[in-house]
Amino acid sequence: MKVLGIESSCDETACAIVEDGKKILSNVVATQIPFHQIYNGVVPEIASRKHAEWILPVVREALEKADLSLDKIDAIAATNRPGLIGSLLVGLSFGKTLAWATGKPFFAVNHMLGHLYAAHLEREIPYPYLGLLVSGGHSIIARVNDFDKLDILGTTIDDSVGEAFDKVAKFYNLGYPGGVVIDSLAKQGDRNAFTFPVPKIDKGDHRYDVSFSGLKTAVIHQADMFLNEGYEKSIENIAASFQETACRTLLTRLFRAVEDTGLKTVVLGGGVAANSRLREILAERSDLNCIFPPLNLCGDNGAMIAGVAYHFLKRGEQSPLNTTACARIPQFKRGLANLEAFGRR
Repeated sequence: MKVLGIESSCDETACAIVEDGKKILSNVVATQIPFHQIYNGVVPEIASRKHAEWILPVVREALEKADLSLDKIDAIAATNRPGLIGSLLVGLSFGKTLAWATGKPFFAVNHMLGHLYAAHLEREIPYPYLGLLVSGGHSIIARVNDFDKLDILGTTIDDSVGEAFDKVAKFYNLGYPGGVVIDSLAKQGDRNAFTFPVPKIDKGDHRYDVSFSGLKTAVIHQADMFLNEGYEKSIENIAASFQETACRTLLTRLFRAVEDTGLKTVVLGGGVAANSRLREILAERSDLNCIFPPLNLCGDNGAMIAGVAYHFLKRGEQSPLNTTACARIPQFKRGLANLEAFGRR
């Protein structure tokens, strides 16, 4: 079964064709980074206009690279939440129209489910496991029981980790995307130069939650207060110390979940899963089976969307063509995430 997946939730126009939820036949990603770099962040209006301009040629290229005609495709899928509403609507509308015109089943896929599925495109991963989803919009720790069944253990109470990286990079005029630039600069700095604060939110329902607003403020406005004696206040040292604190904040909560659940397999997803220091720290845990998506599947891509849709297709389900886009998903509740929050509608 071959599924064509479209992803347009932010600033990547992407389309992929995946066979049986595993085999990537093509994976095309048209990045808008050059158009947003001068603003040090994504401009929604520019993003949606570029999606409208690029969506047709990107889909055509995906079909050409897979050496397939549209009549050989079994189903169409597109991201419908969360993301920039204008960007989402371009890909979703195109996908629904394509499905309607060809009479093929259509699937609206939650972007977050896609990120958690990305590592499955490269290998078989048995359920359940602990998922760490870290991106520009979300920081989530969850027990993953199936491709669409999650127990949300913790999330951010304010900024996501990716958002914190971007805002620090923007303040210091380091460039965009912020996470990539800071990761590169951190390799030239000393992560012990600054001792930035770690939030204390360890009790009750917040046992697995994270917070990055205070860390972001400390790095941007109060760095001098946290500079350790004998170290230089260089941008490389700031980047290294900030990155170290952000990664340790995430992994302290993740390792707590490992201890409490007894699950030894950890699967990462999202753009921040490409961070080299995050990967290094996890690699040090020889007692854990830490699985990362390949770097080209950490960011937004259509393959992860097609992969998720395949499993809905196997169930004999599909999304109605009046499914709409949603910029946000409902506030996460502890316990089992329902389809309204994490599903297709």
